[in-house]
Amino acid sequence: MSRARQPPLVTGISPKEGAAWTKVTIRGENLGTGPNDLIGLSICGHNCLLTAEWMSASKIVCRVGPAKDDKGEIIVTTKSGGLGTSTVSFKLLRPERIGILDQSAVWVDELNYYDLRTDRNKGISPLSLRPSNPLGIELDRGKIPQKDMELTFPGMSGDFTSENFSATWYLIENHSGSSFEQLKLAAGNLKKQASRKNEGSLAYVKGGLSTFFEAQDALAAIHQRQESDGTERVEGSMTQRLETILNRASDTADTLFQEVLGRKDKADSTRNALNVLQRFKFLFNLPLNIERNIQKGDYDVVINDYEKAKSLFGTTEVPVFKKVYAEVETRIGALRSLLLDKLLQTPSTLHDQKRYIRYLSDLHAPGDPAWLCIYAQHKWILQLMQNCREEFISGQRAGVGALDPEGDARPPGLGRLSHTASLKRGGSLRTPRPSTWRFETPQQVQFVEKLSDVVIGQLPNFWKLWISYVNGSLFSETGEKSGQVEKSKKNARQRQNDFKKMIEEMTHRLVRLVRGALLPTTLQQGELSLYGGWENKSELTGAWLTQIIHTVRGCYEALSTLEIPNDLLQVIQDLLLELRVHCLMVALLHTTEDVKRLAEKEDWLVDNEGITSLPSRFEQCVVQMLQSLKEPLEIKPGEMNVLQLEQVQDQATKLSVGIMKVFIGCLEQLSTERDAGADPSHDVSVEMSSPDRFPGLQEGFSPTPEQRLLILLSNCQYLERHTFLNLAHHFEKHGLTGTEKITQVSVDAVRQLDRNLFEAYIERRADPIAGSLEPGIYAGYFDWRDCQTPTGVRNYLKEALVNIIAVHAEVFTVSRDLVPWLLSKIVESVADEMCRLMQCVSSFSRNGALQARLELCALRDAVAAYLNTESAASFKLALDALPQLHSGADKKLLEELLNTFKSSMQLQLTCFQPSSVQPLLIRPPSTPPNTSGFSTFLSFIILTIVQSASCSSVFS
Repeated sequence: MSRARQPPLVTGISPKEGAAWTKVTIRGENLGTGPNDLIGLSICGHNCLLTAEWMSASKIVCRVGPAKDDKGEIIVTTKSGGLGTSTVSFKLLRPERIGILDQSAVWVDELNYYDLRTDRNKGISPLSLRPSNPLGIELDRGKIPQKDMELTFPGMSGDFTSENFSATWYLIENHSGSSFEQLKLAAGNLKKQASRKNEGSLAYVKGGLSTFFEAQDALAAIHQRQESDGTERVEGSMTQRLETILNRASDTADTLFQEVLGRKDKADSTRNALNVLQRFKFLFNLPLNIERNIQKGDYDVVINDYEKAKSLFGTTEVPVFKKVYAEVETRIGALRSLLLDKLLQTPSTLHDQKRYIRYLSDLHAPGDPAWLCIYAQHKWILQLMQNCREEFISGQRAGVGALDPEGDARPPGLGRLSHTASLKRGGSLRTPRPSTWRFETPQQVQFVEKLSDVVIGQLPNFWKLWISYVNGSLFSETGEKSGQVEKSKKNARQRQNDFKKMIEEMTHRLVRLVRGALLPTTLQQGELSLYGGWENKSELTGAWLTQIIHTVRGCYEALSTLEIPNDLLQVIQDLLLELRVHCLMVALLHTTEDVKRLAEKEDWLVDNEGITSLPSRFEQCVVQMLQSLKEPLEIKPGEMNVLQLEQVQDQATKLSVGIMKVFIGCLEQLSTERDAGADPSHDVSVEMSSPDRFPGLQEGFSPTPEQRLLILLSNCQYLERHTFLNLAHHFEKHGLTGTEKITQVSVDAVRQLDRNLFEAYIERRADPIAGSLEPGIYAGYFDWRDCQTPTGVRNYLKEALVNIIAVHAEVFTVSRDLVPWLLSKIVESVADEMCRLMQCVSSFSRNGALQARLELCALRDAVAAYLNTESAASFKLALDALPQLHSGADKKLLEELLNTFKSSMQLQLTCFQPSSVQPLLIRPPSTPPNTSGFSTFLSFIILTIVQSASCSSVFS
C-alpha cells in the first residue's frame, strides 16, 4: 500500500500583488499529480479554478479574479491531498478609474456610457460623472425659486462646469444653511483637491521624462545631420534621398507581401464583420425576437427592446443599421395595429383596456387610443342595451356577448360595486330564484333586471376608464408626470363635453327603454318604434312594479357610488318618480278590481258580533295594498315625496274614495240578489217558524232576502264604527293624504246604504204585519157597533205579536244591536196602522169601545220596551178616538181581561222584556253563542210551538 499524500502547501506566488485578472505563478509542494487531480484554487476568496493551468506538482499558473477581499491566502485543493494551506498571501490592487477629463500617460480605451436599466432612458452624459459634491460637506439645498436666482445673477449659472459659473449662486443653492465652520472645512477640502491635482500633473511629467529626452535627442540629431549635409540646398538633400529610399522600400515590400497583405485585409474585414455582428447582435436579432415575443404575448419585452433600439439606432447613418431598424419599425407598426384591434375588441375587461392603451402609448401610436377605446365602449354598451329589448320583444332569450344574467362572465352589477355601495348597490340586484322564475315572472320585469345588469356591469368600468384618462393614470401607474400624461389630461379637458354627452345618451337610452316597457304613453310617437313594442305583453301588477322600482333604485344607487354628477343621473330620478306614481295608481286600480270581486266571496256566515267575513276581507285587501306600496312610497336620498305632488294627491284620493264606493256598491249589489227559488210573497210567520230559522250559522246555506238585509245592515254598522276608522289609521300611517275626505265620503256612502237597507227591511217586515191587522179585526164580519161583551184579546193581535216576535228572533240571530232600532220601527208601523184603523171607525158600541180599548192597551203594554215618540203618540191618538169608559164595571172588566192576557201570554211577552235578566239555560244548538237575552230563547220556544200547532189552537 502506498503512503497517504500530504495536503498541498503554497510557499510562494509571483507577483505578490496586482489588479484583477493579473497572471500569477504559484509555487509549493504537493500541488497535485496532474490537471485532473486539481479540484480547487482560490485567491483572496475568489475561485480561480477556471483559469488555472497545472504545470507540475510544484507549479500552477492562473489569473486572479475580482475578489471581494483586498488581501488573502492562496488555497489549493486536490483529490489526493485534500484542502491545502498557504504560507504566503496575495494583495489585490483596486485600479482607479480614469475619467475622460483625467490625464494619463498610457492609452485608455474610450467607453460608451449607456444606461443598462429597463426604463428606456437615454444614455448618461459624461458630464454626469463629475463629483456631485466638490466641497466635501453636507448639502443643504435652499428653497429659493430658480427664477429669483436668475434675476439676482443675470447671465450666470450655479453649475460649476459652466463657463459662467457663479460661486455665490452655487453656495446659495446648495449650502444656504451651512455654518461658517463648515464652509472653512469646505475651503480646506478644495485646497487638498488642488494640491493632489498639481501633484498628479508633476508625477505625470516625471513618469514621461525619459520619453521627452529621447524625443529631444532624436530631433537634435536630425537637426545636426541636416545642417552637415547642407539642408539649405533644395535638391539632393538628405530628406529627399531618405524619401526615395523609403518609397523603394515600400514598393519592394508591397511586391513581396501584397498577396499576404490582401489575405490579411480580407481576414480583417471578415473579422471586423463578425465583430460588428457580435457587438450589435441585439439589433440584428431584434426583428425575430419581436415576432416571437408578440406570439407569446410579452408586449412589455417588445416595447423595452424597441425603446432601447430606438435610443441607440434611431438616428444612425450606417446603411446596414438603417435597413435593420426599418424592419424593426415595420414589425412595431404591425404590433400597433394588433394592439389597437385588441383594444377595440368587445367584451374586454378594464384591466386589459388599460394595458393595451399603455402599450400603444409606449409605442407612440398615432391618434388617441384611449379616446378610441372610450368611444367604442360607448357604442357597444348602447348596442347591448338595445339588444336586450330586441331579445324580449322577439321572444328569444339568447345572450349577447358574455352578458346573459344566467351566464355572465362578469360579476353581477351590485356585486361588482359593493363591492361598492354596494353598490356596494355587494351582491346582486336579484335574490336567488327558483328554477321556474323565468316562466313565472313577466317579460317586462325580466327585461328591466337584465337591462340594469348590463348598465351596472358596463357603465362603472366605462366611467373608471374615463377617470383614468382624465388623471393620466392610464399612462403612468406611479402617477409621475410626463409629457404623455400631460397630453392625456389636455385631451381629456377638451373632450369633457363629448364624454358628458355619451353618459347622457346612455342614461337616456336606459330611461327610454324602461319607459317603452312600462310607460309607453310618456314617449313621443317617433320613439315608440325604437323603444316600444310591448303591447302584447301582460299588464303588470303593483307587486311587479314594486320589484321594478327596487331594481331601478339599485341601478341608480350603484351609479351614484361612482361619483357621476347628479345632473347626468337626474333623468333616472325622474323615471323613478314616474314609476312610483304609476305603481301607486296601478295598485289602487287593481285594488278596486279586487274589491269588486269580493261580493263573490261572501259566505253569509256571521260571527258573535253579527258580521260576516266581508268587512275583514275588504280591510285586509286595502291594508295589503298599502303595505305593497311601502317601498314605492319610501323616500330615498335625493328623491321627493310623490304624495306631495298636488295632482298625485288628488288622483290618489279619488281612487281611494272609488275603492270605498266600489265596496259599498258590492254591499248594495248583495242586498238586491235573490235566490232562484225564493218566493217574494211568503208569509213572515211561516218563514220564521220553519225548521231552518237559523240557517245563517250553517255552511253552504243561501240566506233569504230579509236575512241578507239584516247581515248587510250589521256589516254597514261595523264598517262605520271600525273598518273605516282602521283604514284611515293605515292611510295616515303610510303617508297618504286626504284621509279625512276619504273617511267622510265613505261614512256618508255607507250611511246612505244603511238607510236604504233599513227602509227595505222595514218595508218587507212591517208592511205584512201592519197589513194583516185590518183583515184580522174584521174577520167573521166583526162590527164595532154590534159586538158581544169582550172575553179577551182576539187572535189577530196575537198573530201580530207572534210575527213581531219572529222579527225579533230573526234580528237577534244576526246582531242584538239591531234589535231596538228595527223593533222600534216595526212597532211604530203597527201603532200607526192601529191608529188609522181606530180613527176610521165612525162609531163604537159600549162593548166595541171596550174591545178596542182592550186590544190597544194589550198591544201597547206588550211592546212597551220598543215604543218611541211616534209610536206612543199613535197609541194615544188611537185611544183618544175611542169613547171613554164611565162605568166602573167596564174599567174593572178591562183590567181583568188585560191581566188574563198578560198571564196567558207571559211566555211570549217575556221576549219583549229588557235583557237584564240572564238565567242559566241550555242554549239550543242552532242559536248563536250569545247568552245576553232570555227573550231570544223564548222567541225560539214560541216559534217551535207555533210550528207544531196552528195559531188559533195555541192561543185558545
